[in-house]
Amino acid sequence: MFGLAAMLPACDAPAEKPEMSRTSADAVVERPSVVFLGTSLTAGLGLEPEQAYPALLQHKIDSAGLGYRVVNAGVSGETSAGARRRIDWVVREPVAVLVIETGANDGLRGLPADSLRANIQAILARARGLQPAPKIVLAGMRVPTNYGQAYGREFQAVYPELARASGAQLVPFLLEGVGGVAALNQPDGVHPTAEGQRRMAETVWRVLEGVLREDQREREQRRSG
Repeated sequence: MFGLAAMLPACDAPAEKPEMSRTSADAVVERPSVVFLGTSLTAGLGLEPEQAYPALLQHKIDSAGLGYRVVNAGVSGETSAGARRRIDWVVREPVAVLVIETGANDGLRGLPADSLRANIQAILARARGLQPAPKIVLAGMRVPTNYGQAYGREFQAVYPELARASGAQLVPFLLEGVGGVAALNQPDGVHPTAEGQRRMAETVWRVLEGVLREDQREREQRRSG
């Protein structure tokens, strides 16, 4: 996995309520939104906005003929507690699909897995309480081996546990094939390069495509019914 010293730069102070990006075409035709609640991994720290995996997923969505717009609500350095505080603002407009990527900075700081679980549970509950409720994709995360096997197992188990309990679709590990691979990370050893982000997009797409197609079918059925 990652070296602890190399990962510490990920814990930059989070910004206040980022401007969530959308394409210019969305100003003309409103499409159902896919909102990415995340950290610097989602924000694409160190890269151009169009190189971050949510922007790459917009291209995949468009190529697949799915009428959704991506909203990148990533904030560098945010813990799951910060995401929990921010969720009301993030879902202030209707959301078709909510992708939750949080916990990496909890792990870096060695925060209790129970706190991570409680914060994600609260985010999931808030999302489920929306009308209409969005479909949810939960991106799993792992911690460096420096923290010990017991903490690592407890931390990693939070994601599949909560996905099962909530009915969310799970991306088992967002950084699959990217984490710890020097060639796919920037010099800080933490934040993926453009190629690393491309691989993250592929990982998420394997889950997200099916979620979007299901949501689209349901929308078409409601319109025709």
